[in-house]
Amino acid sequence: MLDTPLAQVPLVSLAQAESDPDGFAQAFGDSFKRFGFAMIRDHGVPQELIDRAWATTKAFFDLPEAEKRSYFIEGQGGARGYTPYKTEIAKGASHVDLKEFWHIGRQLPQGHRFSDVMPPNVWPDRPEGFRETFLEMFAAFDRAGDRLLSAIARYLGLAPDWFDPAVKDGNSVMRLLHYPPVPADAPEVRAGAHEDINLITLLLGAEEAGLELLDRDGKWLPIKPPEGAMVVNVGDMLQRLTNHVLPSTTHRVVNPAPERRGHSRYSMPFFLHPAPDFMLTALPQCVSEENPLRDPPISSHDYLMERLREIGLTK
Repeated sequence: MLDTPLAQVPLVSLAQAESDPDGFAQAFGDSFKRFGFAMIRDHGVPQELIDRAWATTKAFFDLPEAEKRSYFIEGQGGARGYTPYKTEIAKGASHVDLKEFWHIGRQLPQGHRFSDVMPPNVWPDRPEGFRETFLEMFAAFDRAGDRLLSAIARYLGLAPDWFDPAVKDGNSVMRLLHYPPVPADAPEVRAGAHEDINLITLLLGAEEAGLELLDRDGKWLPIKPPEGAMVVNVGDMLQRLTNHVLPSTTHRVVNPAPERRGHSRYSMPFFLHPAPDFMLTALPQCVSEENPLRDPPISSHDYLMERLREIGLTK
């Protein structure tokens, strides 16, 4: 009997959203509904900016350990600045993740109504251009995210701008991720099996093998975007909002093949969040006799705090 070929996460072009918004929304939404994931090309983030961001990311993680640790803020749950190697653990996992990371959030004006729950950014003294590069990168991710959410709104039968007020002051976080080389016998995985907390995640850097999603048949499916494409996935907040019509799929980053273990892996996820006071209440069109209500309403901030405790970033 022949082996069934593995399913493939579709590659869709965001450029289509301009010429055929409904066609793009259908293709993107169908991929989300089937896999909880999609791959996006022509996403609009300039290649020059991406190249500069990678160079700056590598330069930061190459700094001495003591210098990086000086940007670690106790008691903030890793919300801003540096989080050291082997800090985060996937919910229910027995091994910590083999990664270190840096978080950049939304720049709020002084006295903003969310400044008590969205702390100010921390900026390292070096490498040069870090602040400018990543403020630019955050804005580019934000724009791409708005366009993708507009397509999801269309797919769900909502107005194309339905998400705009929800994410205008959203608590989104850009993460610069470094997975250092791993020993051949390392028992941990670079990032344990988990689901994301937010609405959607936009990810650059998945070209280096390792990212896998848990498909419906219980098998791990590798996600291999072409050079320059973005991987986008459903987070738990969008799953709650759609009453699980769009699934937040379990995924992980596995250790590389032995010949790649001496290499670092870098990636850059943008966790797109709504504003802290946005209520995660299931959309009426996603609740039916066949799909009864799964989760009670909760504010996005309360839900975020609940989940950060589970993954060991806050107490």
